[in-house]
Amino acid sequence: MTGRKVLMDFEVTPTSHSLDDYRARGGYEALEKALRTMKPREVTQEIVDSGLQGRGGAAFPAGRKWQGIDPDDGQPHYLIANADEGEPGTFKDRWVLEYTPHTLLESMLLSCYALGVRHCFVYIRGEYDLPWRRLDAAVEEAYAAGYFGENILGSDFSCDLFVFRGAGAYVCGEASSLLGSIEGTRAFPRNRPPRMTVRGLYQAPTVVNNVETLATIAWIIRNGASAFREVGTEKSPGTRLISISGHIARPGVYEVELGYSWAKFLHEDCGGVLDGRPLKAVIPGGISSQVLTGKDAKVLTAGEVEGLTLDHEKLRSAGSSLGSGGMIVIAEGTCMVRLLQIMLRFYHHESCGQCTPCREGTGWMHRIIDRIVAGDGRAEDLERLNYIAGFNDGTTICGLGDAAGYAATAMLDNFRDEFDYFIENKRSKFAGNLE
Repeated sequence: MTGRKVLMDFEVTPTSHSLDDYRARGGYEALEKALRTMKPREVTQEIVDSGLQGRGGAAFPAGRKWQGIDPDDGQPHYLIANADEGEPGTFKDRWVLEYTPHTLLESMLLSCYALGVRHCFVYIRGEYDLPWRRLDAAVEEAYAAGYFGENILGSDFSCDLFVFRGAGAYVCGEASSLLGSIEGTRAFPRNRPPRMTVRGLYQAPTVVNNVETLATIAWIIRNGASAFREVGTEKSPGTRLISISGHIARPGVYEVELGYSWAKFLHEDCGGVLDGRPLKAVIPGGISSQVLTGKDAKVLTAGEVEGLTLDHEKLRSAGSSLGSGGMIVIAEGTCMVRLLQIMLRFYHHESCGQCTPCREGTGWMHRIIDRIVAGDGRAEDLERLNYIAGFNDGTTICGLGDAAGYAATAMLDNFRDEFDYFIENKRSKFAGNLE
């Protein structure tokens, strides 16, 4: 098994998302504890002490982000749960919203108490139907039980929550774009500084955290920062939800203790590669994280993977990251040229167009890879892809253009022979075995 649990520590039933079931497993006890025995700054300090890192991709310490807001500065403050889970291969936040939405709500209440927030938001992607309905029903239950509104649980703390549905733009998963969407303006990423904790939603101090990050808060307050640090590693404490898909025998959402063996996770917990085929590569954290192969990450066989574990430090040293927790398994026989075509089509379609290098660069790369797949590729196309990727790196406001470049360069670095073959022969190296 994948170690101790923080979020998946209960049996999923047809009613596990309800308030009654959540209370039966200790739900809202952490909120009562905080309102009765803790000051707002003490809640923030507990999160700092826990070492909780953001679970949305950047792994920035959550407590340090919270410390950017002074709860007593007399300004309005806002908290937003980023549930715009649009990264291809990532669906782990959906599990929280569908099966334990009250975990998120209680954690948001604790966060609002710590940050001096009166009004908070959940920004959920418009394509999520069941997660939205489960969340909406949970909000109604929580209001009826007195967990939201005025003088919560007889205290001086008051808080209201609004669920805001997006309209399907991937870029709204970027925190500053999300603000524009809520405000009713065009959802363009914003330059920083100023940081959002200085000037965010409606120009007021704002904290935006990923769903999984926020959902972990209730467990930490209920059990203590020291208990959280007992799970995971020293530098990467706690657990991560991993959504795994692709050529894997048992796809789904798993909770993994950070520092867990990658070989054991793939070959034992997830049942190994589909149909027993050899493993070609893994994209560890959604397509914005760089693909890893046996050459650089040593993940092809149980013998080669022994030194690699699922934590931020190990994956950074291997040249990639845990990212958004969306792991995609790729078996031998898969054409990486066509896979890159799918990825670049996505980035081109989802570029908001604000930054010239991204707007033009993603379209340029998409047209080049389309030409290669159509059989009209030229040898210089591969160098041109590398050139455009390098030009995009660090020249845009958000990371979409960078991610498109990283995807292209990682594929070219690791599978250059497949691209050369496609250009020379005007067909895939795996033409008879395409997925």
